[in-house]
Amino acid sequence: MDRRATQPLAHQAKVGQGDFDSSDAVRSAAPLLHARQAAFDTPLKLELGGELPSVTVTYETYGQLNEAGDNAVLICHAISGDSHVARHDDADFPGWWDIVVGPGRFIDTDRYFVICANILGGCRGTTGPNSIDPLTGHPYAADFPTVTIADTVEVQRRLIDHLGVGRLLAVIGGSMGGHQAITWANRYPERVRGCVAMATSPRLTSQALAFDVVARNAIMHDPRYHGGRYYGEQGPAVGLALARMLGHITYLSRESMTAKFGPSRLRPRQVATAFEKKFSVGAYLGYQGDRFVERFDANSYVTLSMMMDMFDVGDTPEALQAALAPSQCQWLVVSFSSDWLFPPEEGREIADALLALDKPVSYCEVASSSGHDAFLLADSVETYGGLVRGFFANLSGTPKVVDRSEPPAPPPSSGTFFQGDRVDLRILLDQIPLDSSVLDLGCGSGQLMSELVARGHSRVVGVEVDEKAVLACVCRGLNVIHADLNHGLTGFRDGQFDVVVLSQALQCIADTKGILREITRVGGLGIVSFPNFAYRKLREMYYELGRSPKLPGLYGYEWYDTPNRRFASIVDVRELCHAIGIRVLREICLNSESGREVHDDPNLNADIAMFFISG
Repeated sequence: MDRRATQPLAHQAKVGQGDFDSSDAVRSAAPLLHARQAAFDTPLKLELGGELPSVTVTYETYGQLNEAGDNAVLICHAISGDSHVARHDDADFPGWWDIVVGPGRFIDTDRYFVICANILGGCRGTTGPNSIDPLTGHPYAADFPTVTIADTVEVQRRLIDHLGVGRLLAVIGGSMGGHQAITWANRYPERVRGCVAMATSPRLTSQALAFDVVARNAIMHDPRYHGGRYYGEQGPAVGLALARMLGHITYLSRESMTAKFGPSRLRPRQVATAFEKKFSVGAYLGYQGDRFVERFDANSYVTLSMMMDMFDVGDTPEALQAALAPSQCQWLVVSFSSDWLFPPEEGREIADALLALDKPVSYCEVASSSGHDAFLLADSVETYGGLVRGFFANLSGTPKVVDRSEPPAPPPSSGTFFQGDRVDLRILLDQIPLDSSVLDLGCGSGQLMSELVARGHSRVVGVEVDEKAVLACVCRGLNVIHADLNHGLTGFRDGQFDVVVLSQALQCIADTKGILREITRVGGLGIVSFPNFAYRKLREMYYELGRSPKLPGLYGYEWYDTPNRRFASIVDVRELCHAIGIRVLREICLNSESGREVHDDPNLNADIAMFFISG
């Protein structure tokens, strides 16, 4: 095993630390020592018309394809990446995703056969503008045809066939790599078991398009561009550097730029660049632009940015659903909180479309201050890398659905209370009809969902606000959506589930009326359990001690540090349901201390209530 697997991430992330640390910190124009090429002589018919008479693709592989041929993972790179996703050994140069890919890493090359290819239109060995056009004997240059994400995925498909891979365990990519992953799932659904789309979108916003338009203009209006025919001469270095500088601005967040450049605003690093460096951010951008020119081709940047800009799988929920409908795989969609180039709501649009289609999907918005580049950096890698590792493990093996030895509780901030033994859990399970589809709101780390899956329910989905709990669910092989219930159940259809469960979280939700209405909209039957704040012992603490009550379990918080926003009684919830037109079909009231159902004055003697409701 490569010794890198035993090194802590903090040590691995030291490359490029400091003011100039970026996703480009380890990339260079050095030869790709382990790259191979595959040549395909069959013409490639292009999506927008025309064809390439032949195509060569440069790729690298890691690990070994197993005997069953079912452990192959295709990694799709973003606009400025290439086939060199990770080191092959200690003598190799760093790759662009070393913190994720390698022996013992999140994408473990001791376990998976990893493939990464330079995409069509690139400049690191795959056919692109700097390649020789066999019809003319000269570089294609600006005559290279307009190619699309679908075209590059077709080239990857040819490569996968060449390598003897029948079906990919997973395809994964971030940014434009996410566009490729989505296209794989939709164009070749029978070839993909799992799809991971990170920091990506159904299509670019007009704002994102605007940055690319300016970048291409900077290149094409450089005096040395010469209509794209600059090979053998000094090319449009200034235009390409400006394009990359502009791109770097979009990859960062306001928070990361403030932290990186605020303290040294007027004390820039002294770097050898012709660009303005009065401010520290200027020196950084000049350095990044100059570095990029060393390893990238301007015509490729024009080609690939146009490829990304034209990607569009739907600008409405209906169009997006139609585009995603052919997919047959498991999905993991990951966004990053500070990404304004591909904002989280765009990742959620993908997840919502898949939810509406009843496709198996998990979604997580990872907290990060690093902006769009977060999926390439180490600050939140334990979360997004952990999601990928858990997702892949469940694709390749038996999902871990029940493990009662695990600590049952996520932190109280999640709004879910799996504190100690759940007296109501077994009763709740007994009340859910066999074979019913279930939506578990405030699902925590997935205890109830795991029990339901183990019992044979084919459609079980959770919604959870706590990031760590979402990670736990994904690692258990469960489908979970990272969302705040106060924002409603957007993305879920009317009557989509037989049963919707809100277990011991009603008291944490600000919009109580809204969530009850949403439960009865989305589910045929709603089961809502909640703590009864009129319970005898709580009343006694108020009356006898004159202080806010505090008991173990659901009530075990100080008054100033509690997630409980509502302090309703059984009578209160019953009256609210009546007032907003929700039918209470049945009530089960429990005393958690005795573990028994309460029939005698439950508003006084029960500390937990379970209401069965419908619209």
